Amino acid sequence: MPMTRPALSLCTRGWLRALVALVLLVGAGCTGPLQYVRNRFKVGPEYGRPAAPIAPDWIDQGDKRIRGDSPDLRQWWTVFNDPVLDSLVGTAYQQNISLREAGFRILAARDQKAITVGNLFPQQQALSGNTARIVTRAGANPILQDGTFSTGMAGFNLAWELDFWGRFRRAIEAADADLDASIEDYDDVLVTLLGDVANTYVEIRTLQQQIAYSEANAALQQQTLTFAEARFRGGTASDLDVEQARSNLEQTLGLIPQQKIELRKAENRLCVLLGTPPTNMEPRLGKAPIPTVPPTVALGVPSELLSRRPDIRRAERHVAAQTARIGIATSELYPHISVTGSLQYFSVKPANLFDHLFVGSAGPAFQWNVLQYGRLLNNIRLQDARAQELVANYQTTVLQAAQEAENGVIEFLQSQDRALHLRSSVDASNKAVQLSLVQYKGGLVDFNRVALLEQNLVQQQNVEAQARGDIAIGLIDVYRALGGGWEIRLGPPPPTGEPLPPPANPPGNEPELIEQPVRLPAAGTSAPQGGPSFAVSPR
Repeated sequence: MPMTRPALSLCTRGWLRALVALVLLVGAGCTGPLQYVRNRFKVGPEYGRPAAPIAPDWIDQGDKRIRGDSPDLRQWWTVFNDPVLDSLVGTAYQQNISLREAGFRILAARDQKAITVGNLFPQQQALSGNTARIVTRAGANPILQDGTFSTGMAGFNLAWELDFWGRFRRAIEAADADLDASIEDYDDVLVTLLGDVANTYVEIRTLQQQIAYSEANAALQQQTLTFAEARFRGGTASDLDVEQARSNLEQTLGLIPQQKIELRKAENRLCVLLGTPPTNMEPRLGKAPIPTVPPTVALGVPSELLSRRPDIRRAERHVAAQTARIGIATSELYPHISVTGSLQYFSVKPANLFDHLFVGSAGPAFQWNVLQYGRLLNNIRLQDARAQELVANYQTTVLQAAQEAENGVIEFLQSQDRALHLRSSVDASNKAVQLSLVQYKGGLVDFNRVALLEQNLVQQQNVEAQARGDIAIGLIDVYRALGGGWEIRLGPPPPTGEPLPPPANPPGNEPELIEQPVRLPAAGTSAPQGGPSFAVSPR
């Protein structure tokens, strides 16, 4: 039957009423009609990256060892030119347990997003049914009759809340930002892992050097004690010289066990980073000098931290997710409009009243919490306050990132100057010990000066070795603060095969001891250590 003009006018008026009601509803809430349209028919605020305080240049930008070009941080540890360190990094990337945990958090966030996306479709879909057999006995009731009835029912119910106000789309935005944050968390764990492996490796090499210094000094002091005992037996020295020489020797020998304890702790810590139980790492690590650094380092500009550091990106994604939750809370001010439907089938045998029956219904429905506006408005304020808190956390993260980068830069620069002066101090101490021994043999100085100079040599060498290690640690802290290394997940994993022999000690890398039979041990080679490995990467 064709639609008449009056009927058409009635239909048009109905749509106009619905449009006016929609405009009034939007205007009654926190989002105006124009903003509602600009937000792609979603209520609540649209996200924008918050501002963050960042310096235009580095404090030490004028230092000739600092370059302004953007650094390539994908495999920053290779600047040390140490194959053993390269293999350790590859093993840690594939086997570290904490990195695995972060990878599983990505999978959980991805699945949570998929669940959230499902809310765009009919939220309730239920298929139900039952059957029963009924036996009746009339007895004294003249209405009932003895008999048996079989009944059956099958039905399907559906309810679909339409996303008029963007509640479900805002939830998807929040879930998507949470997924991004979980990926950034993985990258942050990876950056921290790479820095910890490199720092621990440098600490091991520094302790090896300090132990070598202590053993060499113990050998020198043993010779001094032997000479003092010979002079005492010859009557040219007192037993005070002998006991003072023995005290120096025992003090140095007592230093070696403590250094070995620290070495073992560092090796055990490295094993945990590699995802293996603590084991003897000496066959794999061998003996090698403290890693040396390149003469310059590229830093780029501080503003690059905002896009490079995973922890900053993670904090920014948390702000985005919370902004979307403000929209979810705002949508509760408006009615929930749904489409519901139901289809039921009934069957009765024998069919005294009916054999089967179909019952169906469909139509719109709404639910509007009109008497709970105080609670709903306070929830919006709550979500907004949490968003502001996360904005402040984002800004704090940016400041801390800049602080860590500047701390690493100053440690890298000043440790080089410190090591240079300590190198000169060790050289002078070596010569002083040599001259004091010659003069002591000639009777020109007493043994007290010899003992003090030998003690000073032990201390100066330990401090000098630590200073050279601090140079490498400072550069590692710079790369960590710049957010370097997470890019390795974008390509093939670094090799973890048989480590090559450590690099030879470059000329001038360590101060020479005074001439004596016992010398510092040469750099050794590392034996291969194989084993199964596994990789976890985000999907």
